[in-house]
Amino acid sequence: MTRLLIINADDYGLTEGIARGILRAHRHGVVTSTSVLAVGPCVRRTARWLADEPALGTGAHLALIGVDPPVLTSREIPTLTTRRGGFPRDWRAFLSRASAGRIDPADVEREFSAQLERLTGECGLRLTHLDTHQHLHLWPPVSRVFVALARRWRVRAVRLPSSRARGPKGAGIRHLSGRLARRTSAAGLLNPEAYAGLDEAGRLTLPRLMTTIDRLAASGAATVEINCHPGEGCDDAARARYSWGFHRAGELAALTSRELRDRIARHGFRTGTYADLPDPAGRPSPA
Repeated sequence: MTRLLIINADDYGLTEGIARGILRAHRHGVVTSTSVLAVGPCVRRTARWLADEPALGTGAHLALIGVDPPVLTSREIPTLTTRRGGFPRDWRAFLSRASAGRIDPADVEREFSAQLERLTGECGLRLTHLDTHQHLHLWPPVSRVFVALARRWRVRAVRLPSSRARGPKGAGIRHLSGRLARRTSAAGLLNPEAYAGLDEAGRLTLPRLMTTIDRLAASGAATVEINCHPGEGCDDAARARYSWGFHRAGELAALTSRELRDRIARHGFRTGTYADLPDPAGRPSPA
């Protein structure tokens, strides 16, 4: 049985070095799909490069956190911004506000819609899928908006993140992932059956990628996503703004290696995009 493997690179548009690395990992490696960050400082400039890569699936990497400003003003989305006028810096700060009831879902809808308008309008992208920066669509109030917008924008596939980590954090993520799976299924949206990348974020160098491929192959899942973060340019000064500690150059080297390509083929995977996910209802993929 041939199985579908989607290798999706996040953060396209964050810096030029990251965008170049993703394109290199597609042209010379196994990356088949990317998620574009509408609030990324380089998104308008680098989105033009995607026109030369028709085989690279493109999705929206919707953001509610980070050091880059939202598309809308703080007056338009007051519950999503801090006193400095920007997003909360990370998922912990966002969930602290959300748990206290300080996030208005209507603000989430407005900002996500503005980001989708930027990507499809200004940047001219055709979206194969939706996901979120730091997986905030796992959080139920965000997931409700996220799923509704996927349907409204006629994007038929979304990411379903999960975790294999032990302890309360891993258990919590798996619980939220199960809830999200039920919500997306009820809405008629598609997800790969298996996923990896949340636990391994920024550290998918070759040994770990090989192990991940082996594990996913052993799962028997017919459709799989691996979520990665390649990039190039050790002197990419813009990356100093993002203190995530990701090994982007190491991921790029792994994703362009012959060893990884051979391992994928050995397990009988064919690589593709979210547009290649089979629809159990028999609906055709968007043209």
